[in-house]
Amino acid sequence: MNIHRSSLTKLFIILPFAFLAIIGGITSCVSPKTIVYFQGDTARYSSAKITQTYVPVIESNDMLSIVVGSLNQEANAIFNAANEYVTSSTSYGNSARQPFGYLVDTQGNIELPLVGKIFVQGLTTRVASDTIRARLQLYLKEPSVNIKNINFKVSVLGEVNKPAVYVIPDEKITLPEILSLAGDLTIYGRRSNVMIIREERGERQYIRVDLTSRDIFESPYYYVHKNDVIYVEPVKARMNTTDRAVQLAPLFISMVTAFALAFNRLRL
Repeated sequence: MNIHRSSLTKLFIILPFAFLAIIGGITSCVSPKTIVYFQGDTARYSSAKITQTYVPVIESNDMLSIVVGSLNQEANAIFNAANEYVTSSTSYGNSARQPFGYLVDTQGNIELPLVGKIFVQGLTTRVASDTIRARLQLYLKEPSVNIKNINFKVSVLGEVNKPAVYVIPDEKITLPEILSLAGDLTIYGRRSNVMIIREERGERQYIRVDLTSRDIFESPYYYVHKNDVIYVEPVKARMNTTDRAVQLAPLFISMVTAFALAFNRLRL
């Protein structure tokens, strides 16, 4: 009887490790070619001309932070009143104080105190600053204008380590950079088929890009646009492992229960 008890005890201890070994065995191996970024030539040094550029422009429903400066501090306060701060989600997904700003209406205008409506849609923030500065010269001496788009948001979800909605203060970011902010792809992220969902000019686009190829640097989707949604789908190994683990879990629980009952009976 003691021999049976000892054998059963050992088997009961080994059983969880055996189950983990089975799970590890059914997990498909991931090839290096599926996880290495920017694959190409193997030379120690190579270069390529930069052909992709992206200059964001102001669109309707944008929220602009417009900071006016001049020699008259009291007058500055009139124009900067809209930049009062509230606590909200801001740069790179962190919580911080965020200005309300000026909303660009559906006609592409913003409305400043005293000045009235100014059309800014389709302009870069630099050109918009120059346009507003010219109008303010009627009211202020040597005005300066600094504009930032404060609702440049990008959503990242799927097989990344930190899925979230990220607000980009620089108004310009590349696909590798935004994925870096999201903690990079997990080992199960499908790098060769990352989806970008983009809405512009009344059209929704669904684009798939390959991060394992250096061709991404020549892609028109290398730069992320405002309100882009980036989805990283899992590789089949991830889905197969999850499915098999779920399928084997009841069997493992039944085996543990059966051995536990047998062990208790031998103790009696």
